[in-house]
Amino acid sequence: MSAQPLRSPTLRPHRMKKEESFLGKLGGTLARKKKAKEVSDLQEEGKNAINAPMNPSTVDIHPEDTLLEENEERTMIDPNSKEDPKFKELIKVLIDWINDVLVEERIIVKQLEEDLYDGQVLQKLLEKLADRKLNVAEVTQSEIGQKQKLQTVLEAVHDLLRPHGWTIKWNVDSIHGKNLISILHLLVALAMHFRAPIRLPEHVSVQVVVVRKREGLLQTTHVSEELTTTTDCIDFNFLFPLKPERDAFDTLFDHAPDKLSVVKKSLITFVNKHLNKLNLEVTELETQFADGVYLVLLMGLLEDYFVPLHNFYLTPESFDQKVHNVSFAFELMQDGGLKKPKARPEDVVNLDLKSTLRVLYNLFTKYKNVE
Repeated sequence: MSAQPLRSPTLRPHRMKKEESFLGKLGGTLARKKKAKEVSDLQEEGKNAINAPMNPSTVDIHPEDTLLEENEERTMIDPNSKEDPKFKELIKVLIDWINDVLVEERIIVKQLEEDLYDGQVLQKLLEKLADRKLNVAEVTQSEIGQKQKLQTVLEAVHDLLRPHGWTIKWNVDSIHGKNLISILHLLVALAMHFRAPIRLPEHVSVQVVVVRKREGLLQTTHVSEELTTTTDCIDFNFLFPLKPERDAFDTLFDHAPDKLSVVKKSLITFVNKHLNKLNLEVTELETQFADGVYLVLLMGLLEDYFVPLHNFYLTPESFDQKVHNVSFAFELMQDGGLKKPKARPEDVVNLDLKSTLRVLYNLFTKYKNVE
């Protein structure tokens, strides 16, 4: 009787190794599934925390918005606010304004968050509005490069706005993080500062959901964020009287535009009567007085004195230099006994014809008989 062949001693260890490998893979799979479930549960917890106070509406958020570190917070706009007609109108007006300003740059903005976050469009917008060149790289792909450019652009914005009392409600991280509220605050401030020829919808507010992580739990609060008050305010902090009293020029523009050319011709004749003494001539009121130089020189001629050249910019290059010139001309007018002009220097610089006509008509009224 032949002996049964022995089993190979290597089979069992090999089988054990195979089992260990299988269990190892199973354990790894289970661990990954557990980790994924934890992430999913955390995301669900975040969504529930945000949505609970607002049912039946939901908040459109990204999963990363709920993965917060301790004491970290995120903000997002209540979806009901996004559907508010005035909020939609504000965004449309600002987008149209940016596209009008940058039409020569062949830049078309379609979505504020996606098109402005990296600083490229904001750079071009500020350069165009302020008539100055920023020392930044033209194209930056890396996040570090984008934030560096954005930092330079925002510092230039802050240098313009802070002296006028603006409260800065944005920063590099919020703009680069595509925070729409921050972007809107920035654009409204720029539009108001540069007296953009647009009408922003008044009293636009949005409900903002603030999500914070405290002691491992997500907490939500709802706050109302005011984006605009009234666009007729003159002071940047909205402290001055809201609506200026209407005058003859409002009536002229609204009800008698056919007589506008007659008024313009009369004023052109008046200013040229004096500016011709310096071999200067005006043909376009709104453009040729916009930098303030002719206004300053005209005041010197009307009051018969020489204006020292160091008091104003003879060849202004930036928006601020032009505003300085017009403001200085306004001071000379008040020194000459005229009331403070109703127009703002920024209005004249921004080629607002009605404002320019108001200023020149005041001069005409007082000095029309001066030879």
